[in-house]
Amino acid sequence: MNANTSMHPEWQKDGFTVSTDPARLDVAAIHRFLAASYWATDIPYEVVARSLQHSLCFGVYHGGEQIGLARLITDRATFAYLCDVYVLEAWRGRGLAKWLMTCVSAHSDLQGLRRFNLVTRDAHPLYRQFGFVTPARPEGYMEKLDRDVYKRAAAP
Repeated sequence: MNANTSMHPEWQKDGFTVSTDPARLDVAAIHRFLAASYWATDIPYEVVARSLQHSLCFGVYHGGEQIGLARLITDRATFAYLCDVYVLEAWRGRGLAKWLMTCVSAHSDLQGLRRFNLVTRDAHPLYRQFGFVTPARPEGYMEKLDRDVYKRAAAP
C-alpha cells in the first residue's frame, strides 16, 4: 500500500485505487447508492453533492468505476465523524472495506484526533479492528434526528 504525497493522497492495491481527490468522485453513482441505503433513503441528489463538497472523501475505484466510499466530516485537528461507508455489493468479500478503513486510518489529516465517531447498524466487527468501541459514556451521547427530512424535501 503506497500513498503518494500529493494534495490528495491515493493508495493502490491489486488493481483497485482509494483516492481522496474530490474531482474523481462520481456524484451520480454515490447518490444512487445512498438513496437506496438504510441510513439515507431518498436523500436528494443536491444534498449528496453538497455533503461531498464539504467533507473529506475516500473513493474506491476499479478502473474508472467508483465502487465504494467513506466520507468524513472533520476539522482535521480534533474531531472526525465517519459516515456513508460502503462498497458496492458486487465487489464485497474482497477485503475492500477493510483496506478502505486502513487508508482512512493512514491519512495524515486524521492523526492525533481527540474524538473519531461513527454510527453503524451492522458493521461493528469491521470498525473494532480499527479501535472503535461502544462509547464509554453513552448517556452523554445526544442526537437530533429527523428521519423524514428527505421525504418532506421531495414533497411538492
